[in-house]
Amino acid sequence: MVVYMWRMANQNRLIVQDLYFNDFPEGFGEIRIFFISDIHRRIISEQLIKDVGGKVDLVIMGGDIRESGVPLDRVEKNILSLKELGPLYFVWGNNDYEGDFHELDASLLKHGVKILDNTSVSFESDEGEHIALLGIDDISVERDRLDLALSDCGNENFRILISHNPLVKNQIKSEHHINLVLSGHTHGGQIRIFGFGPYCLGGITTEGECMYITSNGYGTSTVPLRLEAKPETHLFTIKKGKRTGYGDALEKVY
Repeated sequence: MVVYMWRMANQNRLIVQDLYFNDFPEGFGEIRIFFISDIHRRIISEQLIKDVGGKVDLVIMGGDIRESGVPLDRVEKNILSLKELGPLYFVWGNNDYEGDFHELDASLLKHGVKILDNTSVSFESDEGEHIALLGIDDISVERDRLDLALSDCGNENFRILISHNPLVKNQIKSEHHINLVLSGHTHGGQIRIFGFGPYCLGGITTEGECMYITSNGYGTSTVPLRLEAKPETHLFTIKKGKRTGYGDALEKVY
C-alpha cells in the first residue's frame, strides 16, 4: 500500500480543459494558461514540460513552490523549466515563507517572475479590450489584501484572481467583477480513506458569474504519499461562450 501511495504521489498528470465565459472579450480569441500549484519538494517532469511546450500563453504558479528543507537550486531548476513554456506569474503560499523567503523573492525576481503580491497586471487586445490578472498574498499567514489587488485594477472586461488558499471565496463579492479564481493549498486532502479526507478533492464550482477552481496540486506535504487524491497540473483554454461553463476534461498521465 505504501508503494502504491508513493507511486500515486509521483504521477505527472495534466488536466486539459476548456473554460467558457459570457464576459470573455472576443478580441483575445482565447487564452491558454498552464496552472501548477504546491510543487513543494518535487522536480517538474521534463516530459510534462515537453508536452505542454508551445501550447501556453501564461504560466501561473499558485504558491508553495517549496517548503522547509528544499534547496534553492531545486526551486530555480523548476522555475527555469516553467520559463520554457511562457511568462511566469507567482503568488505566495504558506510554505513559501518557511526558511529565508527573502532569498526566494530575490530568486524569483532574478528569473523574471512577476510576483502578484496583492497586485494586478492588465493585458490589452488589439481591439482595446482588457483582461486583469490579480494575485493576493497568502491568507493563512495573514498577508492577503484583496482590496489592494482590486484597487490596482482598472476597468477590465474580465478578471482572473490567483489565491493560494481557496478560502478567498469568502471575501469575494459580486461588485468585484471577478470571473475566475484559481487556487491550490488543499492537495485534495492528499490522503483520503473511503472518500474522507481533511479537505475536499479539487475541482470546479460556480457561484453567480464566478468560476472557482481548486487544484489537488503537484507535490505533497509532510509525507510523500497520496491516496484517492491524485496530483495534477492544468492546461486551461479560456474562451467566450456558454455561461460560466466548462468542457470535458482530458487527462494525460506521464
